[in-house]
Amino acid sequence: MPKNPKLKSILIIGSGPIIIGQACEFDYSGSQALRSLREEGIETILINSNPATIMTDPKMADHVYLLPLNTKSIVKILKEHPQIDAVLPTMGGQTALNLCIEADEKGIWEDFGVEIIGVNIDAINITEDREKFRELMLKIGVGMAPQATATSFLKGKEIAQEFGFPLCIRASFTLGGAGAAIVYDEKEFDDALTRGLEVSPIHEVMIDKAMMGWKEYELELLRDKNDNVVIICTIENMDPMGIHTGDSITVAPAMTLSDKTFQKMRDMAIKMMRSIGDFAGGCNVQFAVSPDEHEEIIAIEINPRVSRSSALASKATGYPIAKIAAKLAIGYHLDELQNQITKSTSALFEPTLDYVIVKIPRWNFDKFEGSDRTLGLQMKAVGEVMGIGRSFQEALHKATQSLEIKRNGLGADGKGYKNYDQIIDKLTNASWDRVFVIYDAIQMGIPLSRIHEITKIDMWYLRQYEELYQLEKEISTYTIDTIEKDLLLEAKQKGYGDRQIAHMLNCLESQVYNKRDELGVNRVYKLVDTCAAEFEAKTPYYYSTFENDIETVDGTRLPDNESVVSDKKKIIVLGSGPNRIGQGIEFDYCCVHGVLAAAECGYETIMINCNPETVSTDFDTADKLYFEPVFWEHIYDIIRHEKPEGVIVQLGGQTALKLAEKLSKYGIKILGTSYEALDLAEDRGSFSKLLKENNIPYPKFDTAETAEEALAVADKLDFPILVRPSYVLGGQGMKIVINKKELEKHVVDLLRSIPNNKLLLDHYLDGAIEAEADAICDGENVYIIGIMEHIEPCGIHSGDSNATLPPFNLGDLVMQQIKDHTKKIALALNTVGLINIQFAVKDDTVYIIEANPRASRTVPFIAKAYGEPYVNYATKVMLGEKKVTDFDFNPKLDGYAIKQPVFSFNKFPNVNKKLGPEMKSTGESILFIDSLKDDEFYDLYARRKMYLSK
Repeated sequence: MPKNPKLKSILIIGSGPIIIGQACEFDYSGSQALRSLREEGIETILINSNPATIMTDPKMADHVYLLPLNTKSIVKILKEHPQIDAVLPTMGGQTALNLCIEADEKGIWEDFGVEIIGVNIDAINITEDREKFRELMLKIGVGMAPQATATSFLKGKEIAQEFGFPLCIRASFTLGGAGAAIVYDEKEFDDALTRGLEVSPIHEVMIDKAMMGWKEYELELLRDKNDNVVIICTIENMDPMGIHTGDSITVAPAMTLSDKTFQKMRDMAIKMMRSIGDFAGGCNVQFAVSPDEHEEIIAIEINPRVSRSSALASKATGYPIAKIAAKLAIGYHLDELQNQITKSTSALFEPTLDYVIVKIPRWNFDKFEGSDRTLGLQMKAVGEVMGIGRSFQEALHKATQSLEIKRNGLGADGKGYKNYDQIIDKLTNASWDRVFVIYDAIQMGIPLSRIHEITKIDMWYLRQYEELYQLEKEISTYTIDTIEKDLLLEAKQKGYGDRQIAHMLNCLESQVYNKRDELGVNRVYKLVDTCAAEFEAKTPYYYSTFENDIETVDGTRLPDNESVVSDKKKIIVLGSGPNRIGQGIEFDYCCVHGVLAAAECGYETIMINCNPETVSTDFDTADKLYFEPVFWEHIYDIIRHEKPEGVIVQLGGQTALKLAEKLSKYGIKILGTSYEALDLAEDRGSFSKLLKENNIPYPKFDTAETAEEALAVADKLDFPILVRPSYVLGGQGMKIVINKKELEKHVVDLLRSIPNNKLLLDHYLDGAIEAEADAICDGENVYIIGIMEHIEPCGIHSGDSNATLPPFNLGDLVMQQIKDHTKKIALALNTVGLINIQFAVKDDTVYIIEANPRASRTVPFIAKAYGEPYVNYATKVMLGEKKVTDFDFNPKLDGYAIKQPVFSFNKFPNVNKKLGPEMKSTGESILFIDSLKDDEFYDLYARRKMYLSK
């Protein structure tokens, strides 16, 4: 049956600000759904309060409402658009579902005659109400762990007595495992029970017998109105039960499951999906399997919506789950829809993988001093990376190279742990770096059986690790001159980076690269095609690998490369890698706009990125997508293969910027601002000299490379002093110190975590107002796109401040200085593209804190507030296609827009919530107010100093 002709106008609820447990994978899902519905000629209305995302771009929906996600906003939209026929709540995570349920309970959908599509409320209630869910599973013959519900402390204690420890406590109706814990004794249980009952909006917890050490699996399903069901992807968690899937290393396809058990699991998943209600759309089912020959299966949970894992499954298979789920929600059947990659098979075709994908989460514990760093039932990761390879080992290495934590892969970099007790502790208490520690344990000679006993990680994975270590040992017996082609090829096929091989051979990375070139051990590119090459793929979505040469009919030997290079002019955009605090989805927004702008200028666009959550890694955003680590070796090979006109580094945050030096050194053209200018802005000494020459004030400062030098500087500067390392993002390691003792301790700590770094010491302007400006410059003309004033005083990181556009309290004299300084600095740095400058205002003098000649965190916010596509304009300037004077700037904003930071402190209950120069917020929302008399502004202003810490 084709689409429902009655549905002409649909409201989509977004997921709001990014928090731990609900990140940009829902921006990706929502963006796909909007595109999918618009293709069908359906009017789309979106509500979402997040200004940093592509989803809230004016181009994405017919009407975008940047409003708080509450029923008051829903009613406002429904009054303004009485034509809305239906609401699709399954694309915005738990936030959208909870809001949909609340509106339903208040009778809002009924009052306005709005149908709920993609899910039904009964299905949500059954899956969220653990008691009902349990009863249903038992009724349909699906096994579950012994489990009971408690709505009081007393009832919880009774259950614990009956089941015995260890127990698993989960709060009902929460996201990302909030309020979940595994407890081993009575005291832990009492604390966790109290917390779970408080966190749950309905004050209910589910208590399960903990299935510790069982293997965990996730299945992503789609179902249509005709009851056709396809299983898109089976994902296996390398980490066993007890660690939240969002914090687990996951692998697709499943590696250690027998076919018999897999078929049984499929049948159970389909049965579960069909039993929870009559709806068309996406669904995620989680199972645990006993780690013995019986492979007993029990159900953990089912989510009747597009889940966090469905973005990963979409990127892993090339099957756009959210896009298809949106079409199913409006009535289509799977057999009527096309596979988006082959364009010749139907969407009822289940994907087949002839490669392996590995997802590794990215954590930011360094931002939460004193936080519990062990992993458990409550998700703590802020982002993730995905590696694609021809084997588990290659994919694992590519994923570890994508993390950007100063590791080159597993082992072979001299950075492993050497202390037996420390290794055992990190294996026992699952740590964020356990993926590396397993290698260290094998290197130390700890038997696999012991590692398995502690971690319960399947022996198959541990043997894969052991093989890697054996290979490292073998390679280490050679030199760069004596290593043979076969051994070098094997190392590359198993994912070892040139830097790691150089470490083993005791030579330079460039020597390994040249040796590979000389021996013909070169990367080849393969298509992600959803059907293991059984049908031809029409979409250029690639990953790299290494192969033995194939011999053609005429006897020539060639590797089989599926990436065909066109003769068009090409541009490469470097993505921003995994999300983390300080570098989030706003850079994905910038990269996507950069790609679209380059395409408008007639270039073939090439995207390189490794983040499975984002729109930039959608297979049809750029003309070609290379799903690869944003890691020098991979980038250089793609550049040599594609021979682009140049590379854009300004849009991918610090990740892309850090590669500018290498690109410049290798003679690769950087489009926009040159490497020299980027470097000058980072080098505090040179930058201050530039400010001095231009008569621009800046706080007194000096640099130091040791604690001794720092103490000598302190004598000249006067406390308080702001200490910060060079070349970092999100204020990493920044701190305000007020005496020599604090200074010495912080400098010693910093140099231990970031060795050989040049530290910048500024006299901190106490009580100053902070402001920032973003501008576009073409080398001759400067246009300031926005000036923002921070509500909090100077000293709180700009990413953690409430920022007001336009400023609310800066006089004409100060505004003129900001404009003059911005223009002077942009021109003095020879900026071509975007620049962000931060100011401290004290006694009517404007001091410069720093300048970043790149896209900043605030650009998407300003673009949304003013309704102008600034990244599009800036990209055209970088490409030399346009001058600033060619654009007709027409910003529109009545009243004020406030960028409000959103924190995820609830994941770290013991952490000090005070704010300072190091960024801690995970996301942001936008608030529009008509005047400064607005209660919400007054409330923010009254609390502005509450969290300031020095």
